[in-house]
Amino acid sequence: MILTLFLVLLLVAAILGWRRRRRAASTLVVFAVAWLFFAGCGPLTAFLLGNLQSGFAPDVAGWGQKNAIILLGAGTVRTGAGGVEPSLYADGRILRTAELYRACKATGADCKVEVSGGDAMRTGLAEADTYAITLGRLGVPRGDMMLEARSMNTFQNAQNSQPLLKAYGADKVVLVSSAIHLKRAVLYFAHFGIRAEPVRGDYVAARYDWLPGTENLFFADFALHEYVGVWRYHVYNALGWNVPRVPEENVTTQTHS
Repeated sequence: MILTLFLVLLLVAAILGWRRRRRAASTLVVFAVAWLFFAGCGPLTAFLLGNLQSGFAPDVAGWGQKNAIILLGAGTVRTGAGGVEPSLYADGRILRTAELYRACKATGADCKVEVSGGDAMRTGLAEADTYAITLGRLGVPRGDMMLEARSMNTFQNAQNSQPLLKAYGADKVVLVSSAIHLKRAVLYFAHFGIRAEPVRGDYVAARYDWLPGTENLFFADFALHEYVGVWRYHVYNALGWNVPRVPEENVTTQTHS
């Protein structure tokens, strides 16, 4: 998105220059270069990431009697040997979920892990099924997992999680994802009446440098995707394009320690 906008601005500047509107063309070129450098060198990326990731902790405030820990998918990859594994971006979420499960069980409460994610990457195995294998290796029993293997995006994660949580009757819901993704995820889950405590599985930071770096550009793109997702949600709500909101009391009765 960063590079796309940069190229679009240069294209518009070229058209303006061809039409002899040199001052406007020069202004656009300066803006395009500044946009690329501020994102690639760190300042813009740090600002975008900071607003998205602030306020999300790596643990929970307390546990209830019946706890549901929701792990949101972050993709899968097909290995050279033909197997399917969690993507690099899912590792932190999976590890955090396993840690939370152990902490929950240590209190003597009832604890379930809901793994939400379909086969969005078209690898032949859903994220839920793939992550369940890794969670099992980390000590989470299959009997304490609820697999939701249909969702192709975050909105569907929330929509398809609702009936599972309602059937389980959780009085505490914890939502695990990347810090950069949690603001949008919490918004979507609230739309379906799910008041979840967000917990970050990972946290990313911009790297300040004198020259634009691909890592900063990647994180800036990721952040813009999240902002667009939040904006689109509110626009769709205003236009009546989203499914109706679900009252919170119809899904869970949340308690807090």
